[in-house]
Amino acid sequence: MAQQPIELILVRHLASLLTTPIFVVDVNGDLVYFNEPAEEVLGIRFVDVSMRYEDWTTAFRVSQDGVTLPEEEIPLAFALRQGKPWLGQVDIMDGEGRWRRIDVSAFPITGRQEEILGAVAMFWERPPD
Repeated sequence: MAQQPIELILVRHLASLLTTPIFVVDVNGDLVYFNEPAEEVLGIRFVDVSMRYEDWTTAFRVSQDGVTLPEEEIPLAFALRQGKPWLGQVDIMDGEGRWRRIDVSAFPITGRQEEILGAVAMFWERPPD
């Protein structure tokens, strides 16, 4: 694996220290890291997976108001590809086949030269209605 930009290394380190579930991808959209709190919501362990963009955008089904979101509208994919933040609520199917409602804040990681280096999604599971 190629060396990641320092900004992604620092985001990964920060995520490892927080109790907020966090998912980090690189400029190609490939998984860099998700922390232990994210493991609980996603239903899989980080050490057990290596996911390219095409893998995680299809592995975790994402819907909003009962409608499955196309890949480009998945919050983290949107933040990465559009270079804009995304804030809202979605339902995801975890690695164990359970639907979970989450609040998501996804945003691009932008370097000093204004280039997009990757993206981050922070999320919180909502209690059932």
